[in-house]
Amino acid sequence: MGIADDAVEIRAQGWRTLAALHGLIETSLERALQAGHDLSVVEYTVLDALSRQDGWHMRMSQLARAAALSGSATTRLVTRLEQRGLLTRILCADDRRGIYTELTPAGSELLAQTRPTHDRVLTDALAQAEATPELAPLVDALHRLPATR
Repeated sequence: MGIADDAVEIRAQGWRTLAALHGLIETSLERALQAGHDLSVVEYTVLDALSRQDGWHMRMSQLARAAALSGSATTRLVTRLEQRGLLTRILCADDRRGIYTELTPAGSELLAQTRPTHDRVLTDALAQAEATPELAPLVDALHRLPATR
């Protein structure tokens, strides 16, 4: 194996470690959010992303990027959340083809109820990961990230 092969293996190992940390966190969050609030991780991500927007709305394409979903998966998810009364769609006044998605008061309320569970489970999952030698350096890197909000 040459130097180039070593570099590829190092990146691949880093990716596997990142995927393992993501899987640990997402599984913990999914279990807790479903059990406590009848909300999936991706549904929480959408409500959270909308709550952080100025004016509390986003174009569907922005929402798809924020939730790491395809356009069609985002449309299905938005439809489910809209049927639950957690968000609404609004036609863009400037571009009739554009659709905004906006959090409803019920969506804001559910998000406020859910955030403490999300934050507690995230903290617990990161503590569990920190105790795992392979994952500890990534958790340390997360703790050193600057706050963005």
